[in-house]
Amino acid sequence: MKEIRALAKNVHMLLGGAKFTIDYYQREYRWEKKHVAELINDLAEQFLDSHEPGNDRSAVENYGHYFLGSVIVSDKEGRKYLIDGQQRLTTLTLLLIYIYRQLQDEDQKAQLAELIFSQRYGKRSFNLDIEERAQCMEALFTGVPFDENGQPESVVNILHRYQDIEELFPDELRGEGLPYFADWLIENVYMVEITAYSDTDAYAIFETMNDRGLSLTPTDMLKGYLLNNITDTKRRSAASSIWQKRIAALRALGKDEDADGIKAWLRSQYAKTIRERKRDAQPQDFDLIGTEFHRWVRDHEEDLGLAGSAAFARFIEEDFAFYTYCYERIRKAADEFTRGLESIYYNAQHGFTLQYPVLLAPLCRADSENVILRKLRVVASYLDILITRRIWNRRAIDYRTMQYAMFLVMREIRGQDLPKLIELLTKRLNEDKESFVTNDRFSFHGANGRLMHRILARITDYVETQSGRPSRYKEYIQRSGRNGYQIEHIWANHPERHTDEFAHPTDFAEYRNRIGGLLLLPRSFNASYGDLEYEEKRKHYLKHNLLAASLNENAYEHDPGFAHFVRKSELPFRPHPEFKKADLDARQELYIRLAEKIWSPERLVQEAES
Repeated sequence: MKEIRALAKNVHMLLGGAKFTIDYYQREYRWEKKHVAELINDLAEQFLDSHEPGNDRSAVENYGHYFLGSVIVSDKEGRKYLIDGQQRLTTLTLLLIYIYRQLQDEDQKAQLAELIFSQRYGKRSFNLDIEERAQCMEALFTGVPFDENGQPESVVNILHRYQDIEELFPDELRGEGLPYFADWLIENVYMVEITAYSDTDAYAIFETMNDRGLSLTPTDMLKGYLLNNITDTKRRSAASSIWQKRIAALRALGKDEDADGIKAWLRSQYAKTIRERKRDAQPQDFDLIGTEFHRWVRDHEEDLGLAGSAAFARFIEEDFAFYTYCYERIRKAADEFTRGLESIYYNAQHGFTLQYPVLLAPLCRADSENVILRKLRVVASYLDILITRRIWNRRAIDYRTMQYAMFLVMREIRGQDLPKLIELLTKRLNEDKESFVTNDRFSFHGANGRLMHRILARITDYVETQSGRPSRYKEYIQRSGRNGYQIEHIWANHPERHTDEFAHPTDFAEYRNRIGGLLLLPRSFNASYGDLEYEEKRKHYLKHNLLAASLNENAYEHDPGFAHFVRKSELPFRPHPEFKKADLDARQELYIRLAEKIWSPERLVQEAES
């Protein structure tokens, strides 16, 4: 081996003036939404442990530090080729771009810009210098729309992960706290840059760190601890076989799913405490299970009833086997639209990973298959209603914001039978002061595009399924590709057409973006007809979904299923020959009434009975 250097660098030192690239044989950028969520949650938690509103910016220097891992680089003729770490560096760059675009201070923006790109002869060159991604990164940095159709996998994923950052970035880090967080991120977050001067040496380091020198995972250590305490040789062998089969099934779901499944199980059944939301508070059950569950189990033998060889064997044979199977089932329903478990899919679409321990909490090994299914439906529907209400009222649903509330719910419903479960969750929903009527001006804005798209997809799908048509929800939530759907404004963006009712373009824009003025239509429609006058577009709406078609009187005359739904539901559907301000108000009221039906607390009883 030639010379190898390992240097700890903060983000400022790592990206400032450096150019990283990858060779053609490197894998694509494949981080998923859950990885972005975990990174943002970890960063936010570490920062907020130190930050207090009112601090001087200089105080950030003494805030706690965060280690983001290592990057392995092959330095070839002064050019840095990433052997390991491109997933983290790509995501970090996307986070820096997002923060850059939110900041107001021009000096601080210039400081971040240096970590994102360099400029020569008026042309930007990104510090993560990968040619096929350059146009996409430029579009994200400048805020220009970028069409993902026909783009490579990495580019599509980069666009989606940036949208995830927009959606998941905690409210606590926005506004006055953002400049502090930006300082902390570039000065107090560190990585170790390991540099070799040949590909051979770089890959040898990579293999040593990720193969031969790989440390045991918490899953491995928990397995060893539990099996070591089973003294009956035959029973130990049987328990080991169960463990291997269940872990293999979880790992087939994706990377780290074995650990995630164990965390969800232990939190759902055993976590009694959680870290207080105050500075210097110590991690408790919920937090410790999330970081070192193997140690937590060892330290809580008595609470878990692990007394003697037989108890350790039962812990694997019964508890571990049952809850990891349930977790596997839930995760599959989160990834694939499953009849009877649709709400789990809806919640997963919002990136709500906290649903997993909450869904497991009321399940008991003695429950029948029917009871398990009903409990899952009830809890998933509760979460669906809660999440949608919060989105409608412009309240955050990110992990950090919701963690404490979900812990309380989880603890309250743990092991409850079905009637009590419905009672407790219905009571929580009925005591919630916010509903759909509390924000009667719910509107589309830049930060909630994907959330609004999902809500419109649910409303559109509800109208159609209640009218006897098959569900097309999975079709409606597709945003990209030739068959993707877009949010369509009923009013084209021409305020001059509406001067009789709006004196100023900003008033028109505010009204135009209200949910009652929106539809979900194929991308091709928006491109062909979106700019037309309403009277021209209205006849074309008949060719599309029933929510759009309901603007035209022919929908009521030629679709008996829809006409029956309108009569039975008593919802204020009516055709609109013209679409003035009063018409949009009427549609706004219709959408609010639809939302109240779709996300009604009465659903919990219905889910238990169906």
